[in-house]
Amino acid sequence: HDFAEAIEDHLDKVAKARGYRNADRLASYVASGNSAWAGEAAAFATWRDAVWMYAHAQLAAAQTGQRTPPTVGGFVAELPVITWP
Repeated sequence: HDFAEAIEDHLDKVAKARGYRNADRLASYVASGNSAWAGEAAAFATWRDAVWMYAHAQLAAAQTGQRTPPTVGGFVAELPVITWP
């Protein structure tokens, strides 16, 4: 639970740093008529998926002993980095 909460907080921080209220608000602009907002939302949604896919794979690897269990803070630091349009 700590990992999921930390990841959600990270997603929100990235969205806020781009000027949006939170991750959900940013993602909601994917169908915007404003091409800049739509592009940012599409990039964010793609990145958010990459973050969760990485998180699930790495946490499963830790549970099965394939990697050292990470700390929450350390794990957030190793998440993929977003590339904005």
